[in-house]
Amino acid sequence: MASKDELKKVKKKNPNLRLVKNNAAKEKQKGQKVHFGKTERVAVLSAICCFILIALVISYVYIIENYTITTVYVEGNIHYTNEEIMDMVMNGRYGHNSIFLSLKYRDKGIDNIPFIETMDVSIEAKDTVRIMVYEKAIAGYVTYLGRYIYFDKDGIVVETSEEETPGIPQVTGLTFDHIILHEPLPVENNEVFIDILNITQMLDKYSLSVDKIYFSPDYQVTLIFDEIKVALGSSSDIDEKIMVIQYMIPDLEGKKGTLDLKEYTEDTKLISFEQDEE
Repeated sequence: MASKDELKKVKKKNPNLRLVKNNAAKEKQKGQKVHFGKTERVAVLSAICCFILIALVISYVYIIENYTITTVYVEGNIHYTNEEIMDMVMNGRYGHNSIFLSLKYRDKGIDNIPFIETMDVSIEAKDTVRIMVYEKAIAGYVTYLGRYIYFDKDGIVVETSEEETPGIPQVTGLTFDHIILHEPLPVENNEVFIDILNITQMLDKYSLSVDKIYFSPDYQVTLIFDEIKVALGSSSDIDEKIMVIQYMIPDLEGKKGTLDLKEYTEDTKLISFEQDEE
C-alpha cells in the first residue's frame, strides 16, 4: 500500500490524478450477507411453510366452529319430507357447513331428482340455510304393471315409481296399453285430463283430499273418499258439485255409501245418499 509521501509526489507530477480505493473486500463481505447458503434458504422456506400451515389450521378451525348450520328452512316440498330434502342437499363431509354449501350451489340448483323440477339453496346467515323446492306439477297417477305412473295436467308422464305418494289422487277407469316417460298417456280422449285438472284444483281449493277419481267408459266421474263414493256424473257443473261436497263429507264420516250428485245443478239442488247395507 502506497504511503502518504509517495502519494504527494505522484500528485505533484499529475495534479488531476484521483485515487480510487479498492472496495472489493467490502463488496465481497456485502455479498456474503445478501446471498444465503443452502442451509439458510431451507430454514427460511421451512419457517414460511410452517407459518402458512398454522394460518390454514387456524382458519379451518374457525370456519368449522363458526359456520356450522344449525337452522334449516325447507319450503315447497310435498313428495319428500324435510329430512329427506336436507339429506339430499346437505350431504358429504362438509354438508353442514354454510361456506361449503354456498360454494357448492353457487349459481346453480339441484335437479335430476324424481318428482322435483329443481331445488334452490340460499345461505341466509353463517348458521342458516333456506332450501326452496320446486316439485313437478302432478295432477294424478295411474297404476301400470305394478308401478305408479304420475302425470301432469296435460297427461304427460313425469315420473314412474314403485312407491305411492300421499296426497296425489289415483285415477282409475282409463285404458291404455303402454306408457312412455315424458310423453302423454295414450288414452282415447285426451280431454279427460282437463277434467282431472279441474277436479283436482277444486278439491285443493276446498281442502278436500280424495283417494280416487274414477272415470266410467262414458267418462262419468265418481270421487272416492275412504268409504264414501260421490257420483258426480258428467263434468258439467263440476265446480258447484264439489263446492257442495265440502259441506257434506264431514257429516258422512264413519258411514259407507254413495252420495249422488249426478242430477245436481244450481237450480235443482238434487242430492241423495244411499247407505250400503252392512
